[in-house]
Amino acid sequence: MVTEIGPGAGEATGVPGAAGAPVGATDVSADMVEAPRHLKDIEKLFYAMGKNKASDLHLKSGLRPILRIATILHEVGNKVLRADDVKRMSYEIISEKQKGQFEENKGLDFAYSLDDGSRFRVNIFMDRGTVALAARRVNPSIPNFDQLHLPPTIKRIAQVTQGLVIMAGPTGQGKSTTLASIIQWINENRRVHIITIEDPVEYLFKDAKSFVNQREIGIDVEDWHMALKHIVRQNPDVILVGEMRDHISFDAALMAAETGHLVFGTIHASSAGQTIGRILDLFPPTRHDQIRMLLAFNLKAIGCQKLLPSCKEGIRMVPAVEILLVNPTVNKLIMNKEDKKIQDVIRGGAEEGMQDFNQSMVKLINAGLVSKKVALQFSPNPEQLKMNLQGIFLGEDHKIIG
Repeated sequence: MVTEIGPGAGEATGVPGAAGAPVGATDVSADMVEAPRHLKDIEKLFYAMGKNKASDLHLKSGLRPILRIATILHEVGNKVLRADDVKRMSYEIISEKQKGQFEENKGLDFAYSLDDGSRFRVNIFMDRGTVALAARRVNPSIPNFDQLHLPPTIKRIAQVTQGLVIMAGPTGQGKSTTLASIIQWINENRRVHIITIEDPVEYLFKDAKSFVNQREIGIDVEDWHMALKHIVRQNPDVILVGEMRDHISFDAALMAAETGHLVFGTIHASSAGQTIGRILDLFPPTRHDQIRMLLAFNLKAIGCQKLLPSCKEGIRMVPAVEILLVNPTVNKLIMNKEDKKIQDVIRGGAEEGMQDFNQSMVKLINAGLVSKKVALQFSPNPEQLKMNLQGIFLGEDHKIIG
C-alpha cells in the first residue's frame, strides 16, 4: 500500500497504483489514508514515508514528490511541484538561522522529527537555480548485528576497549547504521560513558548499561572543531565521530585514541586497503610519517561496506563488509609505506576474522541472501569471485605477508 499525499492544498490524496512512477517502478496498490490535518504539507509527506516504509523522499521542481520504496522510485500525489512549492515546503521546517545558512552555503543538512517520534535526515540543496530536497527516514529502532546480517567479526570489534576503528565506504551504504549497532551493543553490554558527535543525529540512544550523550552540530555545539576540541574533557570512554572530514577532526580522533579512548569514525574510501591513503590525503605530506606512526600504534580495525539488494523475501538490502583487523603484519606495512600489500593480508586473514568484499559476497550467496548475479555486478573483481564460488582460491586469497 502506498499512502500518497499531494502537497500544496494541504490534503491527503489517493492515487491509483504506481501510475506515473519512474521507469522501472513495480506496481503498487494504493489506498486512501488521511494524514493528520494539523501537519504541514511536507510533514504529510514524511507521514506517508512512514506508512509506506519508504526510505527516501525527493522533492524537485517539475515533478511530483518521489518516494523510494524497496529501492524503487514512485511519484506520488496529484500535483506537479513548482519551484516555489519546493522552497516553501523546505522552509516550513527550518529556522531563520538555518535559512540564512542555506542561502549563504547553497546547502543544508539537518534532522527533523514529527510529533510521533519519527525522525528524518534532511538535505536541502540547489538544483539549476531552484531549491530541491532529499530526506531519509531514520529507523526509530537500532537494529542489532543479526538483523543487519553483519559478519561475526563486527561483534569482536565492538569488544575493543581502546584505539581507533574506522568504517569506510561511499555515502548511503549503511556505515552509520553499522556504527549505531556497534554503539548500541556497547551501550547494552558495558558500563561506560559514550559521547557521539553527529551532523545530524541519526539514531537516538537510550541509556542502558552505559550512559550516552549525543551532540548535534549546530544545535548542541557550534561546529565539529569546537566539539572535538573539548570532548576529552567530558570524560568519555567511547567516542563516535559521525564523519572525519579533515585533518583537524582526524587529529582529535587520533589524540583521543592515543590517550586510552575507543574512537569510532567514518571516512569515504572504496576499500579497507585504500583507507590508509585516504587518511593521509587529509594531511600535508610533511606529516605523513607521523600519521603513519600514530595509525600503526592506535588503529584497531577498518571496515568497508557496500549495500547489495537481497534476493531473500522480506529483506531489502544486506551489507557486503570488507574487514581489516590491524595485527603486527599490518602495523609493519603501514610503517613501511606498503599499503598495497594490505589487501593481500585481508584475503589471507580469514582465520583471524578478516575478509575482502569477494569473500563477504561468497558468504552472502551461500546464505541465500544475495543472488550470484547481483554479487558479480557489485564485485570489485568479478572474475576472482567466479573462481571463489567454484572453490578456487589463488595464492593471494590465503597468504599473509610476513
